Amino acid sequence: MVKKNIMASMDIGTSNIRVIVGEINQDKTINIIGVGTSPSKGLRKGAIVDLDKTVQSIMEAVEEAERMINMEINSVFLGIVGTHITIINNCGVVAVSGEDKEITYEDVERVIQASRVIAMPPDREIIDIIPRQFIVDGYDGIRDPVGMVGVRLEVDAMIITGAITSIRNLMRCVNRSGLEIDGVVLNSLANAEVSLTDDQKELGVALIDIGGGTTEIAVFQQGGLRDVSVLPVGGDYITNDIAVGLRTTIEQAENLKVNHGKALVSMVDSEEEIEIKNVGGKGNKNVNEELLSSIIEPRVQEMFYLAREELEKMGYLKFLPAGIVLTGGVSLMKGVAELAEEVLESSVQVAQPEYIGVKSPIYSTGVGIIHYVQVSHMVPTSKKETRLVMPKFFERIKNWLLDIFD
Repeated sequence: MVKKNIMASMDIGTSNIRVIVGEINQDKTINIIGVGTSPSKGLRKGAIVDLDKTVQSIMEAVEEAERMINMEINSVFLGIVGTHITIINNCGVVAVSGEDKEITYEDVERVIQASRVIAMPPDREIIDIIPRQFIVDGYDGIRDPVGMVGVRLEVDAMIITGAITSIRNLMRCVNRSGLEIDGVVLNSLANAEVSLTDDQKELGVALIDIGGGTTEIAVFQQGGLRDVSVLPVGGDYITNDIAVGLRTTIEQAENLKVNHGKALVSMVDSEEEIEIKNVGGKGNKNVNEELLSSIIEPRVQEMFYLAREELEKMGYLKFLPAGIVLTGGVSLMKGVAELAEEVLESSVQVAQPEYIGVKSPIYSTGVGIIHYVQVSHMVPTSKKETRLVMPKFFERIKNWLLDIFD
């Protein structure tokens, strides 16, 4: 019998909260066996503004995933994103400890821990440490030094930090919903696992994740993450513009954006009119797709101009041979890739996970977290597996027996 390891990931977005349950087989293949989604009611621009509503949304998403897999989810790997994320470059140095001077996993762990020693403001904490390269006795560019022989081991590391308040509030919401947190993963690293190829990451590529409240820009080069920036704009801004421009409800505006929206007016080929409700329910009116697209196009264009400015600040706009890759819910809109090519002056493609049931950019982060956990050896042990999921059937039997003997 093939041994299996089951884990859950959680993507807490401004528009939706998604829980993905994955099954990692002994041959390292991944099966997605459960998906839970609920509207996110307590976040704005990626930050929590209402703790109780966020907890309720998390519980709804978890319950939906549990019904699909008929198991109880007790812990998750959590994705982190937000305008508070920053990157610090630092180095660590240790002496190789073994008598034969062969570098071991313990030496690698020690040098990574040595790179943590930095002066941190009291309101920030370290989320993750990503080694860019290892240096053995002056020889640089080494990806994995384990097994090599040397006296001095160095690491050029990228330290990802975040605001303590934002991270702790996010974790508190997850804990208050009855879940433990197995680990924290930066969303851009998770997205890259399912959205980018090794060649793209090696040559140089920008991954732009356009969500409901934020747009995350991550640059990959020489096989690893080089820089990341988060803009406080996203699909909710488009929805708000539609609601104001057409004087309709937010819910109606969201439906119009998802079902009829196009990012380029030139792509509209239908004169069919759509009936919408006025604010306050005072009668209905008709609008056509051309008018709708004329509202959407300027906002999407503005978002890509802001992304262009960020890439220019990073210094990578002219050095992306593999172009731009889009993901996130807004990338599903027709015309978004074409408009991005026009503004960013680069080749653009839309990426999505290649798994049955989650073949959409909206699931990239959730599926990517499971991939990242696997390749980073963060996979729970078999002992934790039994703690992570427990069939609800046995739980109900246990409670029933306790009731009888009480």
